[in-house]
Amino acid sequence: MGRVQVDDFVAGYLGGAASVIVGHPLDTVKARLQAGQGYGNTFNCILRIYRNENVAGFFKGMSFPLASIAIYNSVVFGVYSNAQRFISQHRHTDRKCSRDLIDLTCASMLAGLVSVGIGGPVDLVKIKLQMQAQTSLSEGLSLNQKTSLFYYQTTYRGPIHCVYCILRQEGFTGMYRGAGAMILRDVPGYCIYFIPYTYICEWLTLDHHNTPSAFSVWLAGGIAGAISWGTATPMDVVKTRLQADGLYKQKYKGVKDCISQSYQNEGLQVFFRGFTVNAIRGFPMSAAMFLTYELSLKALKTKKESDQ
Repeated sequence: MGRVQVDDFVAGYLGGAASVIVGHPLDTVKARLQAGQGYGNTFNCILRIYRNENVAGFFKGMSFPLASIAIYNSVVFGVYSNAQRFISQHRHTDRKCSRDLIDLTCASMLAGLVSVGIGGPVDLVKIKLQMQAQTSLSEGLSLNQKTSLFYYQTTYRGPIHCVYCILRQEGFTGMYRGAGAMILRDVPGYCIYFIPYTYICEWLTLDHHNTPSAFSVWLAGGIAGAISWGTATPMDVVKTRLQADGLYKQKYKGVKDCISQSYQNEGLQVFFRGFTVNAIRGFPMSAAMFLTYELSLKALKTKKESDQ
């Protein structure tokens, strides 16, 4: 009882890699819609990226999240699964007792808090790389500002160089720009991620089966992802804007200032930019993540049993 199970971390790593491969193109579209200018609606944004940057434009900044988000998800799934198991075992004397809402909520919130430690820098670098190719300039910029912005757009040669530039210019704290908004997004966001997945998966599992089928896992994971990412959009917009801030000057002083300026300049609808992309992207990403996670856990368990 209470022993950490490494299998959850390994399976989470594989699930994270699968989710990045499936979801990164739409993640690029989401970032451009939320922090870019002149893209209009989702369809127009996709067309502009394709026309200006070809298919490769949708995969900008993918190498870093592919390597790092796999580790990020390894930690998130490992922390969540082990925390949920630990809480459940200490709250219930009956070890066969089904997981209740309190267990799932506490484990999800802990996973959300821990996720920011790794996910903050990952998201920051990813968004910097995604945004530096943006060609539309803000209205009213002087020639010097436009020149500076163009220079910024061509500054980062890759993720390692991006990290080096941030550390040199802003120090270690610069790697956690937008962390406050990320906490406000991820702590409730993971509750609306793991809890629906758990209950939908149980509901889809037939009574005579001990474990859910691959289809049940895929469907439950996809639905949970769409719900979680859709509801997280307002704070996701704030986080993205804070992390993309500084293209040519520092615009926002913090979360509250970003919300205030965004609302005053663009109205309430600005906080729902990328909502459609988030919801659509959330389904295949999370479906791939949970399916890979559960299948990996099953394979690891089978291997252990065969080795014994």
